[in-house]
Amino acid sequence: MKMRLRKPVLAFLFLTVLAPILLYTDKLSTFSADDFFQEPSSLTLNPDARALNLLPQESSTALKEPLGIVYSQNSTETENARRTRQLNEESNTNVIGDNRSTDIIRQVTTHHQQHNKTQKLKLSLSTEPKQEPQSGEKKPAKAKSEKRNQPDVVTDARVRQMKDQLIRARVYLSLSATRTNAHFIRELRLHMKEVQKALGDATKDSDLHKNAFDKLRAMEQTLAKGKQIQDDCTAVVKKLRAIIHSTEEQLIVHKKQTLFLTHLTAKTVPKGLHCLPLRLSADYHSLNSSAQQFTNEEKLQDPRLFHYALFSDNVLATAVVVNSTVSNAKDSSRHVFHIVTDRLNYAAMRMWFLANPPANATIEVQNVEEFTWLNASYSPVLQQLASRKMIDYYFKSHHGELDPNLKFRNPKYLSIMNHLRFYLPEIFPKLNKVVFLDDDIVVQKDLSGLWSLDMTGKVNGAVETCGESFHRFDRYLNFSNPLIAKNFDPHACGWAYGMNIFDLEEWKKQNITGIYHRWQNLNEERELWKLGTLPPGLITFYKRVFPLEKSWHVLGLGYNPNVNQKEIERAAVIHYNGNLKPWLEIGIAKFRGYWSRFVDYDQAYMRECNMSP
Repeated sequence: MKMRLRKPVLAFLFLTVLAPILLYTDKLSTFSADDFFQEPSSLTLNPDARALNLLPQESSTALKEPLGIVYSQNSTETENARRTRQLNEESNTNVIGDNRSTDIIRQVTTHHQQHNKTQKLKLSLSTEPKQEPQSGEKKPAKAKSEKRNQPDVVTDARVRQMKDQLIRARVYLSLSATRTNAHFIRELRLHMKEVQKALGDATKDSDLHKNAFDKLRAMEQTLAKGKQIQDDCTAVVKKLRAIIHSTEEQLIVHKKQTLFLTHLTAKTVPKGLHCLPLRLSADYHSLNSSAQQFTNEEKLQDPRLFHYALFSDNVLATAVVVNSTVSNAKDSSRHVFHIVTDRLNYAAMRMWFLANPPANATIEVQNVEEFTWLNASYSPVLQQLASRKMIDYYFKSHHGELDPNLKFRNPKYLSIMNHLRFYLPEIFPKLNKVVFLDDDIVVQKDLSGLWSLDMTGKVNGAVETCGESFHRFDRYLNFSNPLIAKNFDPHACGWAYGMNIFDLEEWKKQNITGIYHRWQNLNEERELWKLGTLPPGLITFYKRVFPLEKSWHVLGLGYNPNVNQKEIERAAVIHYNGNLKPWLEIGIAKFRGYWSRFVDYDQAYMRECNMSP
């Protein structure tokens, strides 16, 4: 019996004990020693492992090292770098403790900036024409990749950090939880003053004073206290958004004020320019009638000479135009200037050129009010300018209203002087060609070559200005009106007034003045265009403009400080179009010399009116 039981027991033991041992021993023989000595960094966790729900999980990018600051190798900047590293080490705890508040500030401001960039991108995509790459043209991928791989050199990290501190401080000053803590508020205000003083006008870290780092560290510690007092992130976010909204509104208000003050300054007359016509008028009326006459009157109607039309009420500006033209003329005796002004400045204008005759050139000065043919029954624009609706538009107060076309409220648009350019054949009935000049230009080369141009049947020779999208027809005319949309191309190229050659024979053949009158009648309610002379000029001379080379007429010196210097030097005429006229204090200083060199500040009237460069 015992022998029978022994065999089943041994078999059972073999299956339950010995078989597993043999099995695992066989598997162990397949492992290598390297499998037991792997680097811990090479081990990976199961990607399907779920995070524990009991503890909040922190991302590996939650904490970042402080941005490195690059300095040039000199003793002062090396000391700043050493102190920066010391500050990072000592204030590491505070920065980490308040990291969440800083992240909130950055998230709010970054979201706002991204929103603005998105809006600007949409606007640019909707207004700028798409440019398709030309055949065979390759994208500069290599240049882009090299630019992308270039390391960013941060030179204003601490300056930006101090500005962020001031923003966070203003937030804590306005929160109810911190505002009730008097001791904290006093401490915070004190450190704000210190940081503002240390920051000053610095734009990069090397501009900061050495003690600025101490101020930054002290402020960081105070802000950490505020974080402990007020830990409601929702309130902080709301306050930051309110600050951004308030700042945007203030920016809009300041822009409006700047625009208004600029236009106001442009419309004012400096004391010297007010004195000059008064003294000139007084001396003119003291002359006898024979002394009040100009010489060479026989040249005024000679079509073989070079005739210029100049309509202005500014004596000094007119003098600069005449002086600069004559100074650059090859033969000044062949140049004739026809000046038209108003009754107020008529005597002063005549007296100036009687006292300062421009070499051998011929001068004529006329009073616009003596043009009896120019009346409301003949000119629609005169009838409109005298209407009650137009007067109210200029002189009625518009408090609290936003006028997107503030520049059109300039009273100069009420003057017929601004519209005389559309009546050249009536003013000069015996002339064939006339060069029209604005009073805010300076002539730098001889202009007699304009009269020899073959204009191929065109009426108006002008420099086109369609290099930019905003100088095309849709910038000046209302293409939502079907009358405009039907008759004109919104992408047609604009051109500039200021220096134009007009063929008066073609003008009469094509009835240009009649076309001008027709469109002025259609625009009685100002629905086709706003005020000014360029929009009706674009309409009147549509497809009748002979394009001149750009070097004949360079514009922008009255509003754009970035006009190319080489273009200015090559230009026959430079134009101070815009509000920043060279005779005003707000004029662009670097361009004023081109104008002032044609002003004789030693002249007796100039000295009497205390006018100096």
